[in-house]
Amino acid sequence: MSGHIYDVIVLGAGPVGENVADRAVQGGLSAAIVERELVGGECSYWACMPTKALLRSAAALRAARQLPGAREAVTGELDAAAVLGRRDSFAAHWKDDGQVAWLESAGIALHRGQGRIVAEKTVEVTGADGVQVTLTARHAVVVATGTGALLPDLPGLREAAPWTSREAAAATAVPGRLAIIGGGVVASEMATAYAALGSTVTMLARDGVLPQAEPFAGERVTEALREAGVSVRLGAEAASVHRDETGTVRITTADGGQVEADEVLVAVGRTPNTQDIGLGAVGLKPGAWLTVDDTLRVLGADGTPVGDGWLYAAGDVNHRVLLTHQGKYQARAVGDVIVARAKGEAVDDGRWGRHVATADERAVPQVVFTDPELASVGLTAAAAEAAGIRTRVVDYDLGAVAGSSLHADGYRGHARMVVDEDRKVIVGFTLVGPDTAELLHAATIAVVGEVPLDRLWHAVPSYPTISEVWLRLLETYGR
Repeated sequence: MSGHIYDVIVLGAGPVGENVADRAVQGGLSAAIVERELVGGECSYWACMPTKALLRSAAALRAARQLPGAREAVTGELDAAAVLGRRDSFAAHWKDDGQVAWLESAGIALHRGQGRIVAEKTVEVTGADGVQVTLTARHAVVVATGTGALLPDLPGLREAAPWTSREAAAATAVPGRLAIIGGGVVASEMATAYAALGSTVTMLARDGVLPQAEPFAGERVTEALREAGVSVRLGAEAASVHRDETGTVRITTADGGQVEADEVLVAVGRTPNTQDIGLGAVGLKPGAWLTVDDTLRVLGADGTPVGDGWLYAAGDVNHRVLLTHQGKYQARAVGDVIVARAKGEAVDDGRWGRHVATADERAVPQVVFTDPELASVGLTAAAAEAAGIRTRVVDYDLGAVAGSSLHADGYRGHARMVVDEDRKVIVGFTLVGPDTAELLHAATIAVVGEVPLDRLWHAVPSYPTISEVWLRLLETYGR
C-alpha cells in the first residue's frame, strides 16, 4: 500500500467532481480525483450528451417538415443507424481518453478505483487489480459520486433485465416495442426519442407526464407524444414484470391490464451513489443522501458539519437539485470556498454570495428536450403559492408571437410568468413549444437578478423573434 497527500480529494470524476477539482487547482491548491468508472461521469456517457444526440436529429427533421420549401427537400425517413452512430461519437465511444487528457492538462491527479473514506481526511482507493492506495487531504474531501437509477421492488422486475437510463442512452439497436415505466423527464425524453427512431412506445405514467411542471406543459407534451404514436397511459401503475423464454416482456398493471414489449425502461427516480464510499467511518449512513449546509459542507446527525468541516458534497448526492448544470454550479462554489478557507480568506456565504449555491432554492433552470421542448426556471404557480408568495400568473399564447409564426407554420406553444406581487419581480417562468430551450436564459437572468418589472419594460426584444413573448407578457400583466 502506498500513500499520497493532496490539498483536496474528490470522489467522482463526473462534471461536478471535475469542476470542484479544477476550481481548487485554479485557486492554487493541489487536487486528486478518484473514479471507479469513466472520467466524465454519467452526463458524458449515459445522460446529458448521448440522450440529446438521440433527440436532436428527429427535432431537426420535424423543424424542416414544418416549413414549406424545406419539407419538399426532405426525402426518406429518419436513419436510426446514423442517429445511433452520432450518439456514439458524443459518448466518445465510451472511452475517456479525452477527459483524462484534460485532467492532466489541468494539473489534476487521477486515481482509478473504488474510493472509500476510512478516517478523517483519508481516502483508500482499491484499484481493479486489488492494489490499494491511501490518499490524505490537507483541507477537504468532496463527495461528488452522483446517483444511479432507482429500481422499484416490483415482482419479477430485476429478473426481466430492465433498461435503466443507461441502457436507453447506450442501446445498440432500436427495439420494436418499448414499454416505459414512469412519466418524468427521462421517461418523456426517451419516449420522444424512441418513437422517432421507430419503436412502438407505451408509457405507464402513474403520476402523469412531467408532474412537477406547470400542468399546461405536461398536458401539451402528453398530447404531442400521443400525436407521435406513443400510447400514454395516465394513472397506469405497473404491478409485476415477466420476461418469457422468447424475450418478450409482459407488464401486468394494477388494474389487471397487460403490456407486451421487447424492452422495458424503468425511469421512476434516482438513488445516491453513497453505498460503498465509507460513510460509516464518519458516522453517516451508507447509501443515504447527504445533507449539507449553505456552503455544502456535509452535516452529521446533530446538524453540525462533520469533523471540523472537512467533508463536502456537491451535485446529486446532496439531493438539492438533480441536474448536471446545477451540480456544476455547486461545484464552483465548493471549489472556491475550499480555497478561501485553506488560505484563511473571508467566506462569502450570504444570500447570493460567491461561496453558496443560492440559486438551488428558487431559481433552478431546466430544459426537457421533448418535442415540444419544455423550458422553465424558478417556481411553478402552485409552488409559489405553497411558499406563501402573493402571486399573479400571466399566460400568453406563444404561437401568437410574430417570430413563432416565422419559425414554423402552425407553431403551437405557451408561456407563463409567475409574478411576486409584493416585490414586482418574476419568481417563475415556463415555456413549452418547439425550440424554446435557447429562450430560457433570459428568464433565468430575470429571476436570479430579481429584475423589477418596470425595468424589464426597457429590455426591448428584437423583432421578429420569439423573444417578443416578453413584451406580450408584460403588456398582458399591465392590463
